[in-house]
Amino acid sequence: MPDAVTVDGLGKLFHRHTDRPRSLSETVLHGWRHRHRPERFWALRGVSFRLARGRTLGIIGRNGAGKSTLLRLVGGIGSPTEGRVEIHGKTRALLDLGSSFHPDLTGRENVFVAGVIAGLTRREVRQRFASIVTFSELEPFIDSPVRTFSSGMLMRLAFSVIAHTDPEILLVDEVLAVGDLGFQYKCLERIAEFKQTGCAILIVSHDTATIERLCDEALWLRGGRIEAQGDPKAVVERYLEELKSETRRRMPHDRPPARASSGHELRINENRFGSFELEIVGLRIRGAADEPVDEINPGDTVTFEIDYHAHRAIVGPHFGVSISREDGFVCYDVTTGGDGHFLPELQGSGRLGLTIDRLDLTAGNYFVDVGVYEREWSYAYDYHWHVYPLRVQGSPSAKGLLSMPHRWRLDRSGRGSPLSAFEPHERERERP
Repeated sequence: MPDAVTVDGLGKLFHRHTDRPRSLSETVLHGWRHRHRPERFWALRGVSFRLARGRTLGIIGRNGAGKSTLLRLVGGIGSPTEGRVEIHGKTRALLDLGSSFHPDLTGRENVFVAGVIAGLTRREVRQRFASIVTFSELEPFIDSPVRTFSSGMLMRLAFSVIAHTDPEILLVDEVLAVGDLGFQYKCLERIAEFKQTGCAILIVSHDTATIERLCDEALWLRGGRIEAQGDPKAVVERYLEELKSETRRRMPHDRPPARASSGHELRINENRFGSFELEIVGLRIRGAADEPVDEINPGDTVTFEIDYHAHRAIVGPHFGVSISREDGFVCYDVTTGGDGHFLPELQGSGRLGLTIDRLDLTAGNYFVDVGVYEREWSYAYDYHWHVYPLRVQGSPSAKGLLSMPHRWRLDRSGRGSPLSAFEPHERERERP
């Protein structure tokens, strides 16, 4: 049986006009003969790999490295300049989620339109409709026009449609930050289910933790060419080491230690590093009542306020917030760029807020790590690691990462009764 995806010597050449006339009068005055020849650049060159059924390949690299171009060529969008792409299987793509939705149609109507566009028949969409809506968790809004939906709701619905199309090859481009933490894990679980059924998966992501967790192999693109390929952990380590090296190269040697808003001293190279052209001055954690907190309950709303100061004009930086355990395991990670938010030029002091409507983490001690990065992700302006503590209260007996709302129910006589109706000793007797 042939591989699901074969890419051999793939290259894509683009032509960029740097002196294109901006108006008709400019064209008439200067004429076409004074224009320079268009600039040629290779977005991809000499890229080769094979992806077997039931395997997952992750693609990493800086912005402009050619990741999305590669994914689009594999998906049949555009033609390669050189090389070839062979596809054996029904391909579905998680690219630009929600772009096919019509704003004046309801969620219900858009599900049918998007499902047919994705290759389902109307009958198949009708049969899967209830499951699609349940998965999206948008039942109360499904008959409202999607122009009233938030961007997160649109992405949820679009992901849910694609998740019910039984793909044999799945292409994923930076769309896993969909909804709250619980929904993101549900998306990752669905992608893992695809893999178990023999689906070949190609993922582009800036989230290296996701690449390590989900992928059997990783490919690092730099300048359109393959820099490294192989075991995800090894490739990610090389990629991150390059980013750290560039950050260290730009780090001033005479920067004195700073003091965080938590009172902890930020020591350079220990828990703070960066070029410091754009500095993180402090972080405040606020609860649902907008009060400063360092302890919350599972499922609480929490807001992180990042105070920053840009010593010069900084164009399009990316801010990031991670929640990690004491052992360094990253439980949650989100960036403005990963969410599709491109910030304007920043200069001077300001504040950026991130609100998580439900933080469904199990009880324990965590740290909130914050960073701000150059627009091409080439290096960090400032990064604070394990400085800001956050405790999640609750039962220490809970296992795993998430603390989801739940209820126990025991049915002895054919009539369901809440478990809390029984005495504690009966509760103990029924425990396996």
